[in-house]
Amino acid sequence: MSELTISPIAAFTDNYFWLLERDGLAVVVDPGDAAVVERALAARGLRLAAILVTHHHFDHIGGLPALTARHAVPVYGPAAEAAQIQGLTRQVREGDRVDALGVGFEVWEVPGHTLGHVAYVADAPSNRFVLCGDTLFSAGCGRLFEGTAAQLHRSLSRLAALPAQTRVYCTHEYTLANLAFAAAVEPQRAEVRQEIARVRALRGRGQPSLPSTIGNELRINPFLRVADPALASAVRRQAAGTLLTGDLDVFTALRRWKDGFRAPPEPSA
Repeated sequence: MSELTISPIAAFTDNYFWLLERDGLAVVVDPGDAAVVERALAARGLRLAAILVTHHHFDHIGGLPALTARHAVPVYGPAAEAAQIQGLTRQVREGDRVDALGVGFEVWEVPGHTLGHVAYVADAPSNRFVLCGDTLFSAGCGRLFEGTAAQLHRSLSRLAALPAQTRVYCTHEYTLANLAFAAAVEPQRAEVRQEIARVRALRGRGQPSLPSTIGNELRINPFLRVADPALASAVRRQAAGTLLTGDLDVFTALRRWKDGFRAPPEPSA
């Protein structure tokens, strides 16, 4: 068996559909557009073997009807959102196992962005990665469209406890905008400034900023660092007049701050 490779299929403005491939077979994650997936499969000479879905938003499932009409493959996705996902054939819940391309994935329910959102955690010690949809982004996290701040905080805390080397495959190229917010929260944080320079260089070469790692996110992602006294102090200053008594209060205020934040435009080359 050859080595598993994972690469992004860029779509829409900033989506990535992750393509896992091994020995001529492929698994695609959150395919919001069938046409770009079909082009990628044809260009690489791959046969689709399965589809993994993290949540029901259209930019993650819009390609399912066309893909399933052409490819008779299992489509795994959250049982809690089955009514909202056309073409789902395998409903998954917390603790279920999905085997694809020789990789075993444990299903984690990570609500917050949506109520039924799931992540797929690869359980191979030598190849640790997580397919986390829109729950955890590099330097950020998903908006609260359906769930509560408490749910999202718990989901992120759980992901943050994965081994530091775990690669994080999220589904949007939001990294520079998220880093701009992180820098606004903690202007003096050297790790954030260094990451901005690194990601700008990658994007300047037309390369994705992803995957990240859990270890990297613990350094740069403010939403994973709400227990840090310096970050909590910055959030309390921003939320002047609001009593923030614990990590969840800080997280909730930080998410609210991010919701109203507008990143300055990136400098032109």
